[in-house]
Amino acid sequence: MTTPVTKAWEKSPRQLERERLRRRGAVRSGTTAAVSTVVVFGLAGWLILSSPGWPNVKATFFSWSEFTGAFPDVLSGFWLNVRMFLIAEPIILVVGLAVALARGVKSPAFFPVRALAVAYTDVFRGIPTILLVYLVGFGVPALELSGTPSSPMALGVIALVLSYGSYVAEVFRAGIESIHPSQRAAARSLGLSQAQSLRHVVLPQAVRRVVPPLLNDFASLQKDTALVSVLGVIEALRQAQIHQAETFNYTPYLAAALLFVLLTVPMARFTDWLAARAEGRRASGGR
Repeated sequence: MTTPVTKAWEKSPRQLERERLRRRGAVRSGTTAAVSTVVVFGLAGWLILSSPGWPNVKATFFSWSEFTGAFPDVLSGFWLNVRMFLIAEPIILVVGLAVALARGVKSPAFFPVRALAVAYTDVFRGIPTILLVYLVGFGVPALELSGTPSSPMALGVIALVLSYGSYVAEVFRAGIESIHPSQRAAARSLGLSQAQSLRHVVLPQAVRRVVPPLLNDFASLQKDTALVSVLGVIEALRQAQIHQAETFNYTPYLAAALLFVLLTVPMARFTDWLAARAEGRRASGGR
């Protein structure tokens, strides 16, 4: 009696059965997820729409006429938020990296520099960003120093740079310290100086590792540009406030929120993709 021989390119019955069970499990999981999603969101929508105050909320926050009337002005102000973000972001990167490098200097001669870097990160991470906007926006002009900026937008950007620079400095420092000391030792054994080892070996690896948390910080920065409105800058939030004060309707705030969401959500998904990609590289043995 002869047994059937399975060719190399053919799948065995056991493999075919495993694939069938795997596909069945995937279909079952997808169906369960879809049904539970419909049930949860349907129940939430029913609770909101059947609440006694829904008609008032709909008229106050979801007025289409108010939305279309305020949206052009809110969009115009939102481009100012984007400009502030694009100006502050590269400056924050430079400040954060410089502070992180200053904290890593071990020479006793540079102790004052290291102490200033530590004080900067401790102080400005401890001050709420909106409070820092007030302190810089109203405190700097009160000094009446020649050459200091007087534009509310410039002062707001300075406050954001001071605040987020301290957070980014800690992100860079964590990335630098995550590089194994053997990397520095290998670089020094090849004849590279301490500075060259840092520039050519440590920093490239550290920067790749900290890209996802940096993007998270910049997503928060984009939202916090709205805090500059307390200085009188006519950006998206201030435009929404102006329309709300004229019509006593809060729909313009919804328009502003929608614009921020449309910008930050893609950044969040891109951050998730980079984090998953980095995790895949580490799992496969790459750096």
